[in-house]
Amino acid sequence: MPKIKPTSVLLAVLALAILPAWSAPQEKTALNLTLDECLVRAVKHNLGVAVQVYSSEIYDLAVSASREKYLPVLSFDFARQNLNSASYSWLDTAEKSSSTYMNYDASFSQAIPFGGSFSVSLGSNRNWANTRFQTINPRYQSTLSFSFSQPLLKDFGDQVSRKDILVARNNRDIAENDLKKILIDTVSSVEQAYWYLVLYNESLNVQRQSLKLAEDLLANNRKKAQIGTLAPKEVISAQAEVARLRADILQATLQVKNQIDALKGLINLPLDQDLGDIVPIDSPGSAKRDITLEDALAIGLRNRPDLQSSALAIKNKELNYAYAKNQTLPALNLNASYWSPGVSGDRILFLDGNPLSGVILGTVPGGPSIALQDALHFKYENWSVKLSLTIPMSSVFSRAAQAEAKVGLNQQVALMKQTEQTAYLEIRAAVRAVQTNYERVSARRTARELAEQKLEAEQAKLEAGMSTSFVVLSYQRDLAGARTSELQALIDYTLSLGQLDKATGTILEKRNIKLTDAGEVVK
Repeated sequence: MPKIKPTSVLLAVLALAILPAWSAPQEKTALNLTLDECLVRAVKHNLGVAVQVYSSEIYDLAVSASREKYLPVLSFDFARQNLNSASYSWLDTAEKSSSTYMNYDASFSQAIPFGGSFSVSLGSNRNWANTRFQTINPRYQSTLSFSFSQPLLKDFGDQVSRKDILVARNNRDIAENDLKKILIDTVSSVEQAYWYLVLYNESLNVQRQSLKLAEDLLANNRKKAQIGTLAPKEVISAQAEVARLRADILQATLQVKNQIDALKGLINLPLDQDLGDIVPIDSPGSAKRDITLEDALAIGLRNRPDLQSSALAIKNKELNYAYAKNQTLPALNLNASYWSPGVSGDRILFLDGNPLSGVILGTVPGGPSIALQDALHFKYENWSVKLSLTIPMSSVFSRAAQAEAKVGLNQQVALMKQTEQTAYLEIRAAVRAVQTNYERVSARRTARELAEQKLEAEQAKLEAGMSTSFVVLSYQRDLAGARTSELQALIDYTLSLGQLDKATGTILEKRNIKLTDAGEVVK
């Protein structure tokens, strides 16, 4: 047999001591969270909220885009043209006819709220040609002009002109209400998930307490059976109860784990990483809230985002109907113009003042600035006013667009009434649930206290040999059920308060949550 070295034994012992430390799984840290902390996480990180935040930003940009029609438009034009062709007359030019044209133009135009437009333009051009018998060459011309156009029937009015802006604003407010509704639904879902996790945790604790009582009873029965003071069947009854409770605890543990995952999903914690269990810190309260149906309805009509969105949708339909009605009118347009021209150029001096002589004595320079000054100083004033009437036959014989807009308005009014009816039913049910669940809490508390007294009395009878384990176990089950029912009543009352706040549209204000808090989710 080979001799074992002491150093080898020492290394083996050290390896056995260190190996468990290496292989032991690290203990996961539980997340102790209050309800407010869960709500903050959900508002900032919930993916459904993030989607709606982006939608609100899109509608906000649509409002900015609709306003761009009232931004002024500046335009600048430059053109140069050179023309060369064979001469058709030796009296006109020699061999080749040439001309050069250059044009500069700048304009400013602005839409006005009542559907019209206003524009100002200033243009200058230079024209030169090699033809004979001209008295001014090159020739400069400048024109300052003002124009105004205003529809008087069709497309007239501030509401018609600004329809797209008003609709975009309403759509932005509707998107904001949709964001508010998403937040309300998210907060309500988080509260339900949180309180149900509290319920499942406490129910698990109740079952563990019941298991402890059943195990204590089993141990006591075994001792009595060993000394012959208790029938063996009583031990079997206790063993069966312990086995049943252990199975129930496994099912309750699974329920807790699933609820933890549901809450993690709502607050957007990574589900692909095992970060440890969520441990709720808050406990449900039982403070009474007094509210009448009339007060709840009045609050709901003021605060519910779906009602506000329905009212805005009706405004949009009214705008569409007014626009469609306006489009059936004839097009009567007023156009007014005012312009001031200026002309200058190099004057050609001919012999005896006769261009037909063909003898040029000299030139009198006249630059483009003279033409520009004449235009700017209104040396030559011109104006025109025009009324034009257009009657399309489609507006006389077909009013389908107006009828379609009217039907859409009537439909939206009906939807508004349906939304109000739904809101009324939800608020009515929420008020009734608060009142009923508050009374249930008191009744369940009394039932639990009586179940505790019955179990204590029956255990005393069992110790005196006047009862059986079967009866005691049934009373233990009754007590566990009473405790769970009391906790369920407390949770239901707490949830019904949240449902009332949700139905009246005040859940965000009461939880101190603002719409701006949701903006952090997209950063």
